[in-house]
Amino acid sequence: MHKDSYLKELFIDGKQKRGGNNNKIDVLKIQSWLTLYDINNPGSGMTTGIDGDFGAATEQSVKRFQKAESLPIDGIVDSDVFEKLSKPLKTAFETPLIGFEIRELILNAANLHLHANPYELTIDGNSNSGPWVRSYMDGHEGEDWFWCMGFVQTIVDQAASMIAKNFESIMPLTYSCDTVAMTGIRNGNLLRFEEVQDDPTKVSPGDIFLVQKSPSDWTHTGIIISVGDETFETIEGNTNNDGSHNGNRVCKRIRNFMNSKLDVFSIEALV
Repeated sequence: MHKDSYLKELFIDGKQKRGGNNNKIDVLKIQSWLTLYDINNPGSGMTTGIDGDFGAATEQSVKRFQKAESLPIDGIVDSDVFEKLSKPLKTAFETPLIGFEIRELILNAANLHLHANPYELTIDGNSNSGPWVRSYMDGHEGEDWFWCMGFVQTIVDQAASMIAKNFESIMPLTYSCDTVAMTGIRNGNLLRFEEVQDDPTKVSPGDIFLVQKSPSDWTHTGIIISVGDETFETIEGNTNNDGSHNGNRVCKRIRNFMNSKLDVFSIEALV
């Protein structure tokens, strides 16, 4: 994969514990994964401040995690405990994809990530932060780093790499919906929403939708996983139940392309 920043999120340098000679970046990772565990397991009581300080609250959260995962309960995070904490990300990125054709692989990769429940966090007052965002955004995070295109390109990259193809052969590495859309216009593989509405059979699962704000401005993107007479089923990042372009998680959604301006970037050149 070209987008391999996720590897940095799977390791810590050494044991981290209350009162120890801790690494702040590693403690931030630990606190982030404890909070993500709590988001995905409501009531587990593991959410704590993400401040890089391994204090009493973080120690208690670690002990609760260790108990929940049937690990020795000592409040210390070593490589084995951290591997358990970060397992959802490793599963999403490193589970071998089943299939031989790029579109099937894209759908399988998107579903892997969806089922791992990626969420962004707010760290030091900044949304669009945390290990999932950094993985999709090549280490970047923070208020201004909208990550929907980072998610899309990660999925396409993961799928393409399984069959020794390079997603950058059809679009540049970017975090910008505008850049991908304009590339599609230049290369002739961007279907405008009017074309999609006239003939949805031109769209196939694995293609990329782009929400058009104006003919030269796009605000959100995601993977199309099925095409109906009037709707797309999608998997998209940095969204929420309302379909926001700056939400907090990966969602599966239904979008009506007959009453929306959804342009489509075709990945046919990778097939």
